[in-house]
Amino acid sequence: MAKTIEEQIKELEDEISNTKYNKATQAHIGKLKAKIARLSAENEKRRSSKGPSKGYGVKKAGNATVALIGFPSVGKSTLLNQLTDAKSEVADYHFTTLDVVPGVMEHNHAKIQMLDMPGLIRDASRGKGRGREVISAARSADVILFVVDVFDPHLHVLIKELEDAAIRLGQNPPDVVVTPSYRGGISVLSTVKLTKIDEDLARGMVAAYGYVNASVVIREDIDENQLLDVLTGNRVYIKPLIAVNKIDLADPSVLPSVFAKLPDFPKVTVSAQNGTGIEDLKDAMFETIDLIRVYMKPQGQEADLEEPLIVRRDSDIGEVCDQIHRTFRPNFRYANIWGPSAKFPGQMVGIDHVVKDGDIISIIVKR
Repeated sequence: MAKTIEEQIKELEDEISNTKYNKATQAHIGKLKAKIARLSAENEKRRSSKGPSKGYGVKKAGNATVALIGFPSVGKSTLLNQLTDAKSEVADYHFTTLDVVPGVMEHNHAKIQMLDMPGLIRDASRGKGRGREVISAARSADVILFVVDVFDPHLHVLIKELEDAAIRLGQNPPDVVVTPSYRGGISVLSTVKLTKIDEDLARGMVAAYGYVNASVVIREDIDENQLLDVLTGNRVYIKPLIAVNKIDLADPSVLPSVFAKLPDFPKVTVSAQNGTGIEDLKDAMFETIDLIRVYMKPQGQEADLEEPLIVRRDSDIGEVCDQIHRTFRPNFRYANIWGPSAKFPGQMVGIDHVVKDGDIISIIVKR
């Protein structure tokens, strides 16, 4: 009888766990990981072909989305109520929040959607405690805000669940391109010195994943797991932030030991109950999302310095046009810029010009 995909994955995982990792076994283990990744992707494709799984339907709103993640009863609902106009049920027992509760936080003229997620538990990525639905909603966020109890500051279980669900925290996508081809086998070209894997290992892993002919270009020093992320292609890269809650109940002297137990992500101490640190947390979210403010100046009129337009850092004039109206980009002629990104006041720029925080922009469109 043919083995199921789950059984094949389990056999490969057991083989990895029973193989001592060293330089001699690195290539073998790398190929096993690639086979697991291929089987997992195939299994996920089969599961999705049977129909969409039940999830939380939350329409994205505002300039960005922040998902509140934490164990049950760490204060996420109370924190959401402090940050937004949402009303999420609060009680001293597990699983008070059974649905994703959205709210909108306004800060520095930005509208930031906040999602209070049901508490995650171990094996959430395998569906326990409606974990798959929660994680599915979290994958669309721009920032994951971990809410932790100052008296129980542990996140390793939650981070592992998110990683198992193809969420990468505080990382950038690896600078690797895999291009399928029709002939020639698998060629690997690295433009940097590789210290964590070599080209032979990369070639073997790409073959184990299922490629017969492909060109692989590696432009940064990656490890096996990063190469697997590129091969799988379903990873999302999200910025993390930690809110250490219930700070009003803790002695300040314990904070260094609390921080030492947490990952090296940006941290803010708060009390969701009495509002301590809430403004600091709002500032940290604004900075983590990397939003900037630009000011619009209609042609022949004064600039509106009261209501800025909120855009992502490194946005260009084209993306500014998109935020104003869908007709602006196709009818764009040129723009004038005053401020940090201009070489001189009123500089005429094209649609690819990258704007900076505090710029004043006048966009000229075809009449």
